[in-house]
Amino acid sequence: MNVSASTPIYSITPFTLLDYPHQSACILWFAGCNMRCLYCYNPEIVLGKGKLTFQDALDFLHTRKNLLDAVVFSGGECLLHKNCLEFIATVKKMGFLVKIDTNGSKPKVLQTLLYQKTIDYIALDFKSLPNTFEKITQSNLFVSFEQSLELLLSNSVPFEVRTTIHSDLISKEDLTAMVHYLEQKGYQGQYYIQYFVNEAPTLEKMGFSHRELDSEFLSTANIKIVIRN
Repeated sequence: MNVSASTPIYSITPFTLLDYPHQSACILWFAGCNMRCLYCYNPEIVLGKGKLTFQDALDFLHTRKNLLDAVVFSGGECLLHKNCLEFIATVKKMGFLVKIDTNGSKPKVLQTLLYQKTIDYIALDFKSLPNTFEKITQSNLFVSFEQSLELLLSNSVPFEVRTTIHSDLISKEDLTAMVHYLEQKGYQGQYYIQYFVNEAPTLEKMGFSHRELDSEFLSTANIKIVIRN
């Protein structure tokens, strides 16, 4: 692999049992993002610069062969980075399962990964519906997210949809509408909700977020709301 001399990776979490379902994994945190979500927990990653090269990551992964099942590509937005397709393919050839955490803003890159069969699982962040998407993400990338969702729905690679909820930004009515939107698109299965963690350092200073959702009430015949924290 012709690795880039740049340093796209902010840091590596060497071990996790939480980020890839039923697998042991490490996480590669990619610096930079094309969204500025108000509640973002990783401002140092989104706004900061990377510290590690692709080769640094590969050197680490060589020490974890036969010890870890999977590699999680997260961020920031990992699919923004030049050479990410080649890097992901290299990691896949090493024998690891590959998971992508993405905001869905790069559907063409995602389409290539699916075509090349180099990813095994995707976590797609559903920030909000169009009426609040720009306010929450400080971007106009909803159409790109929608294209990514439709792409995953038409593919056989397993994926999950997840949303972070701050009560000042997404109401119960908003979430009900988001569930309805997913149903209309044909999504079935579990829809993961993560409550905003009060007092956590975030991109913007956020007020207190209430935790008042009724997962059973919000679930439907096709979509089950699962609250992760």
